[in-house]
Amino acid sequence: MQRSVYSFGNGRADGTRDMKKTLGGKGANLAEMTNLGVPVPPGFTIAADQCMTYLANSQVTEELRQEVATALSQLEEASGKRFGDASNPLLVSVRSGAAVSMPGMMETILNLGLNDATVAGLAAASSNPRFAWDSYRRFVQMYSDVVMGVPIHRFEQLLATKRLVTGAASDAELSAEALQSLVGEYHQLVHAVTGQPFPHDPQVQLWGAIEAVWQSWTLKKAVDYRRVNSIAHDLGTAVNIVSMVFGNMGDDSGTGVAFTRDPSTGEHRFYGEFLVNAQGEDVVAGIRTPLPIEEMAQRLPGAYEQLLETQHRLEQHFRDMQDIEFTVERGKLYLLQTRTGKRTTPAALRIALDMVDEGLITPRDAVKRIQPAQLDQVLHRVIAATAHATPIAVGLPASPGAASGMAVFDPDVAEQRAQRGEQVVLVREETTPEDFHGIVAARAVLTARGGMTSHAAVVARGMGKCAIVGCAALEISHEQRSMKVGDVTVTEGEWLTLDGGTGRVFLGDLPTQPSEVMRVINGAVAPEDAPSYQRFHRLMTWADEDRRLRVRANADTPRDARVARNFGAEGIGLCRTEHMFFEGDRITAMREMIVARDEGGRRRALDKLLPMQRADFEGIFQAMDGLPVTIRLLDPPLHEFLPHGGEESSLLAASLGLSRQELQRVVSALRETNPMLGHRGCRLGIVFPEITEMQARAIFEAAVRAQRRGIDVRPEIMVPLVSDVSELRHQRAIIERAAEQVMGVMGDQVQYLVGTMIELPRAALTADEIATEADFFSFGTNDLTQTTFGLSRDDAGRFLPHYLDRGLLPDDPFQVLDVKGVGKLIRMAVRDGRDTTPGLKVGICGEHGGDPRSVTFCHESGFDYVSCSPFRVPVARLAAAHAALAS
Repeated sequence: MQRSVYSFGNGRADGTRDMKKTLGGKGANLAEMTNLGVPVPPGFTIAADQCMTYLANSQVTEELRQEVATALSQLEEASGKRFGDASNPLLVSVRSGAAVSMPGMMETILNLGLNDATVAGLAAASSNPRFAWDSYRRFVQMYSDVVMGVPIHRFEQLLATKRLVTGAASDAELSAEALQSLVGEYHQLVHAVTGQPFPHDPQVQLWGAIEAVWQSWTLKKAVDYRRVNSIAHDLGTAVNIVSMVFGNMGDDSGTGVAFTRDPSTGEHRFYGEFLVNAQGEDVVAGIRTPLPIEEMAQRLPGAYEQLLETQHRLEQHFRDMQDIEFTVERGKLYLLQTRTGKRTTPAALRIALDMVDEGLITPRDAVKRIQPAQLDQVLHRVIAATAHATPIAVGLPASPGAASGMAVFDPDVAEQRAQRGEQVVLVREETTPEDFHGIVAARAVLTARGGMTSHAAVVARGMGKCAIVGCAALEISHEQRSMKVGDVTVTEGEWLTLDGGTGRVFLGDLPTQPSEVMRVINGAVAPEDAPSYQRFHRLMTWADEDRRLRVRANADTPRDARVARNFGAEGIGLCRTEHMFFEGDRITAMREMIVARDEGGRRRALDKLLPMQRADFEGIFQAMDGLPVTIRLLDPPLHEFLPHGGEESSLLAASLGLSRQELQRVVSALRETNPMLGHRGCRLGIVFPEITEMQARAIFEAAVRAQRRGIDVRPEIMVPLVSDVSELRHQRAIIERAAEQVMGVMGDQVQYLVGTMIELPRAALTADEIATEADFFSFGTNDLTQTTFGLSRDDAGRFLPHYLDRGLLPDDPFQVLDVKGVGKLIRMAVRDGRDTTPGLKVGICGEHGGDPRSVTFCHESGFDYVSCSPFRVPVARLAAAHAALAS
């Protein structure tokens, strides 16, 4: 039979640091410290798989009870005390410990084993009655809260009252007699709330605590933490039962938490806090104000010197910054935990690079130490550390960074105010392409609806703007130009601050600051004057040496292209030409084309658009000199370019020489029941081939003009929404004719590719045929996910969270690529496409191109590149390196 309980203590342990899956991080590290000779209180660990067994069956097996009894006997022998003995009682802590650190997410109980009899034995053995009764009241409070469900604040009220009536200024000033009286009041409270007496049998206490730790695996905060941090829900938590050591035995005792390096800055200095005459929760729960660790040298000098030597030994052994918990009992040091310390991204970069320089780790280790998603912290503006505020609402963190501005509820108003030099936050129920100019003008975007790949999210990320979407608590009134969140009403002109990294919305103008990395990229600071940038650049250089996947950017303007290149983009994987039509006079010409009554009218309008598009393409080719640029032909349905009523409709009708009724008829004729599956993409180019012809001409004319200026142009023209090879064949013929005509007239040749977006299931299923006409495939995973699941990415936010909460889906498929379904279609298309056309270039340009787990999938599936928004390029570069190093 496989064992389920592992002991440690007195210099010997049954486990090692490599057994985290079995023992959890805490148990594995306790075993490792024991083997190293670090002073650790003896104890034992119940394996994590027993948690899942218990949760599945709601009962404890007899085999486990016997193993725990045996381990408890060994613990009694190691400690020289007996569990439940009134004269020399063994007390234990019961703590959780999952394989992946989840700080504060699950339960802990201290001083277990105390009752009315053993408290007297503890008082006699310690010669300190006050310490004994203080430990007992702590235990009753903690156990009753965690195991019996008595609200913690009820105990805090009794404690505060006891201080008041005794005249004690703090808990530490309560006498033994006052604490003994308080324990009696605690017992009465437990019986009144639960209808049951507080358990005095230590065995009942022990198993109640063990089961409570197991059950805490299912607490909402623990489930949410796992989901946010991509931790598997089936790991379970180990349970650590450890002999108690006491930091509250007097002025020669204490407890603390420390880090082997500064977790905020990464500076190589011992950093931490401690308290004299206290237990661990006093530090971590903020019950008392702790002292800086340096003061321990004066208060507990012997223990401090041993702690300094021990923390150095632990860091050298684990080869990473450690977060340690310790207790000093009557001058003797005990380590209760060590684990890899949480740190900010700037600190993580500094620590990783310093450790390379110190010879502790290799550059590849350093690359693996930094998680790709962490890089957002060093790229975007952040709320200043000096700001202290409470959020009024929380939504989905769609695009990181922090920004403040006056709330506006109309894109035109946003543009007008921005032109006057005002800072604005655009607040909408949801955004559409018609709001693009307002997004451009705004410092940040806030929507009540939409998901992580909604229009607002995608556009904001592409522009590097802060955005929070799907903030369901918002009640927006566009008529009154206001929004309401609970009892708070925000009217137009009032200031908001958005933290796009966390999804928090604040009232007021909170101070923000640019990251040092961004100041260098924007040219405001020289690299040699920016240590954070130097570390970032050094790490990314190492990452680039190991990755195989190329990383491109989704960029629609020359400015976006320049930003992308500064972030290390190796080309443009998606240039969305429709975004070029929403600025200035372009939208008017676009609308003229849409409402034209015949082909001649459409061509006259397209002739106005051609030089505008040509200029944009030429600027993009210049920014991407020597790198490929994939340009997607017009994709969205035409109705998105038209106003849907109001004064703007009247003005448009007048400018086009139409009555408002005639314009409304055009708009109504274009309206579709399901426009995302309607007349868009290549279907527009098939019905109106002059649109494809104009765009192709603009691309080739721009390419020739740029090439004449010495620019190395590498255009790749992408046909969207193809479902059958005949569609791609039709559009390719138009593109090739335009190329021949332009190059024939201009007398220069330009090399180019023609490919397609694979964004429909049928395209993936017939990829072998489509590959006969394609030079490349680019997977548009936003639409491919929509059409495979049958979900609207803009509306799924209403119910997808319920699927995630209930475990029906492991992740939001619009954030993390669905490998089982969508991924299966992609792999099939790659295989079949390359069977037809060996060497077929394959990339991805949906939002998944910047998601680390999705990048890993692309690496494993043999992709040539991924493409993502400019600000996600470093994330994708690092994720591609991680994927290569793991393969």
